[in-house]
Amino acid sequence: MAPEGRRRKAAVEAVAWCCGLAAAALLLVGSVEVEERGVVVRGPRLAAARPCEEIYVVEEGETLHSISDKCGDPYILEQNPHVHDPDDVFPGLVIKITPPRSAA
Repeated sequence: MAPEGRRRKAAVEAVAWCCGLAAAALLLVGSVEVEERGVVVRGPRLAAARPCEEIYVVEEGETLHSISDKCGDPYILEQNPHVHDPDDVFPGLVIKITPPRSAA
């Protein structure tokens, strides 16, 4: 391979590495959220360990039934009159959750 070809290949590999590192950094930054009470790491395991927030954003693959089970709110459809069809939920849809009352 000619010297110019090797330089071009090296440049392409360097750009690919930089893009990969930038994507990894974005993933890390996107998984950390700073709140008043400190840094909160978001993720499926940690989200399942805490109760659902009152305002809930539907994620990919979720149904009202799965959200109801996850959040402990059997009255999601009644609390959200903007959801006309329980089968027509989509990622990004914002719904209200009535947090379960603790038995304390």
